[in-house]
Amino acid sequence: MAGGGSLGGGGKTKRGKSSNRKTKKRVGFFIDMTPLVDITFLLLTFFMFTTTMATPQIMKMAVPPERDVEVQVQESKLFTILVDEFERVFWYPRNDELVEIEVNEIKKLAEEQNLRPEVKNELITSLKVSPDASYGLIVRILDELSIAEGNITKELIKDGLVRERKFSLTKLSELDIQKLAEEAPAMDKNEEEVEKEN
Repeated sequence: MAGGGSLGGGGKTKRGKSSNRKTKKRVGFFIDMTPLVDITFLLLTFFMFTTTMATPQIMKMAVPPERDVEVQVQESKLFTILVDEFERVFWYPRNDELVEIEVNEIKKLAEEQNLRPEVKNELITSLKVSPDASYGLIVRILDELSIAEGNITKELIKDGLVRERKFSLTKLSELDIQKLAEEAPAMDKNEEEVEKEN
């Protein structure tokens, strides 16, 4: 046969760097953050105006205009709590002997005294405090009396009565200081150590 040649077909051309294939360029993008900042400030302003800020805890107390005027009160309608300079808490019904109590007992005691049948809704709670007593202790006592008011009011409503709270907050008088000195004298350090050992 004339003219020899390869019968295996033509060889494939290799693709290399010299190929005519074009690579696509990655297109860059840019995000405008200005509208996002505007929306953030709008949301912040919205929540600032619609959110209720924390209100300070204030204890409302009505102080009579004339504090030195003496008022005659029946002893049977008086519930007295005394706080001395050593932060001991006492109470006495009418003019009986002093009884020392804990602060957490005041709520139950106030309910019992205010719901007595003979003085129901007429009892006057008198809190007499030494100027040397701590403010925190007085607030705790007032809190216990306020909590007791809820149960007292509920019981009076069952009897068809409208609660009329009568409350007085004053300093210890000379008679109160004398009563404390006679019936509950303060122990000195040596006596306290002996009592703790026993």
